[in-house]
Amino acid sequence: MTQETISLWDRSRDQSILQTCDVETGRIETLAEFDYLIEAPNWSPDGRFLFYNSKGGICRFSLETGESQTVETGFAQNCNNDHVLSPDGKSIAISHGTHEDGQSRIYTVPLAGGVPRLITPLAPSYLHGWSPDGTTLAYCAQRAGEFDIYTIPAEGGREIRLTHAPGLNDGPEYDSAGEYIWFNSVRAGLMQAFRMRADGSEQVQMTFEEEWNIWFPHISPDRQWVVMLAYRKGDVEPHEHVPHKNVELKLMPAAGGPLKTLVSLFGGQGTINVNSWAPDSRRFAFVSYKIRP
Repeated sequence: MTQETISLWDRSRDQSILQTCDVETGRIETLAEFDYLIEAPNWSPDGRFLFYNSKGGICRFSLETGESQTVETGFAQNCNNDHVLSPDGKSIAISHGTHEDGQSRIYTVPLAGGVPRLITPLAPSYLHGWSPDGTTLAYCAQRAGEFDIYTIPAEGGREIRLTHAPGLNDGPEYDSAGEYIWFNSVRAGLMQAFRMRADGSEQVQMTFEEEWNIWFPHISPDRQWVVMLAYRKGDVEPHEHVPHKNVELKLMPAAGGPLKTLVSLFGGQGTINVNSWAPDSRRFAFVSYKIRP
C-alpha cells in the first residue's frame, strides 16, 4: 500500500518516528520508531522526558533510556493529540473524548496518577495552552457552530471567548511571559499565524504566506523563535489539518519576518499539534510518519 492509496484517516498502518530538530544546526535526531501511531510530543519542563498520546492514552518517553511508560490517567482512555503539561511539571491537561457523547472535553490529571478532573463541561474543547503562572488554560472550542479560542481557570469555572472571527481559530498557546497568546486562523483566507494579548486584545497577523497554510505556531521558551507546521496551498483546504501529507516545519523570529524551512516530512495531523520546545529553546520534538505495507 502506498502513501497515495491509503485512506486519509485510516491510521492503522501508520509507523511513527519520534524526532528532534536543532534550530541552530538544523540537525535532525531520531529518538525512537514505533510500529503504530503516536502523536504530539510535549517536552517536560526539566528536559528529561517527552510526553505523547497513543492508543487513547498518554505516554512518558525517557530521553535518557529511550523507553516509554504509560501515564495513569484513570478513566480518561480516549485522549487525543491536544495535551499540555503544567508549568511546574506536576500535572498534565488532556483532551479526552468522553463516553457520554464521544466529544472532546478538557481534564487535568496529576502526573503521579489520580482521578481526572473535568475542566470544560461544554464540548467539543481542545486544549492547547497553559499560562506560565499555572492559573489559566487556553483552548479551541466549538460553540454555536463556530470554532473560537477560549480561556478558563485551570481549576474550572467560567470560560471566556477571545476570538470572534468567522471560520476556524485554533491552537492558542501562551508565551513564557504570559503576555501573548499565539494561534492560527483562517480569517486571512489561507490559514495563518496570529498573536494577541492574553486578554484577547490586539489580534495581529504574524505570517503572510501566499503558498502555505500555517498551523500551530509554537513559541520557544526564550520567546525568540516560533516553529509552525505548513501545508502547501492546494494540498488541503485552509481549515483542514489532516494526516498523510507532505508538509514542512518552518521557523520564524517571534518578532516576525521571513520563514525558514527546517524540515520537510510526511505527516501533518499528529506531527506537532502542541508545544514541543525543549527548555533550552534550541531543540523541538516532532513526529514524522511512514505507512506500513
